[in-house]
Amino acid sequence: MITRKTLTFDHPLLRDLEHPCFEARGAHDGPRLTLMAGVHGCEYSSIAAATRFMRELDTAELSGTIVALPIASLESFRRRSPFVVPIDGKNLNRSFPGDPDGGYTDALAAAILQTLIAPADAVIDLHGGDMVESLEPFAIYESDESEALAQAFGLPYVTRAKAPSGMTCSAAGGPAIIAEAGGIGQLEEAAVELLVDGTRNALRHLGMLPGGAEPRSVTTLGEHRFVNGVRGGWWETAVATGASVREGESLGVIKDLFGDVVETVASPQDGVVLWQTTSPAVGENGLLLGLA
Repeated sequence: MITRKTLTFDHPLLRDLEHPCFEARGAHDGPRLTLMAGVHGCEYSSIAAATRFMRELDTAELSGTIVALPIASLESFRRRSPFVVPIDGKNLNRSFPGDPDGGYTDALAAAILQTLIAPADAVIDLHGGDMVESLEPFAIYESDESEALAQAFGLPYVTRAKAPSGMTCSAAGGPAIIAEAGGIGQLEEAAVELLVDGTRNALRHLGMLPGGAEPRSVTTLGEHRFVNGVRGGWWETAVATGASVREGESLGVIKDLFGDVVETVASPQDGVVLWQTTSPAVGENGLLLGLA
């Protein structure tokens, strides 16, 4: 049986939020899984994937329980605010475990942790490139016990976050991953299908759906690393998302608004470009791309 309900939080900063939420109880005993999306509210393919997965789920085949929250950051979604929560400008996916005595985003992270992440035996958090972000599909994990789940999800790349990351997968007590597909503010059918299919395969790995996890071609990379510019201005990339780069290779340049190059951004390591900022407008210490 799948129940649709509205999830609310008691915290005074969050009481006006009404999150659409699914709860599926399987015909057989099994683990409790939390499925989330919309931690970044403009990553539309991930939101669509969480909703589609729950609408297509056959609970007669399910062992255990799934609680699904398709839009974790409602204010980011409603106001089309990429990366950060518009109330206080903080990134929800860098704010875990949160703080109930802090501001809006810290309180939201703490409420999600207490209500959804802590009670779960496993967590899958669906993401994708935000409004100004192109992305190569990948899964990211933080703890040793989460690596097998990331591999089973079956996206082309798997990488490890530097702990503690402040992401949802950092806050969980059991296996937890972030799975990313899609980008640049688009609702992409191919990305939705990748995330729905990966979620099904991950549930087979967990024994929540029948049959073993289907083998997928996955490349395991090293630690995920962020690359920032120093100067603000006009960003022009020199590499494609998904490209392999060498340490010291130019990743692009930042120009001033007269068009003069003020900074050449070099790769800090060998790796694969998993995502990058597609907007030319960047601020000082602006986030440009991610390598692993």
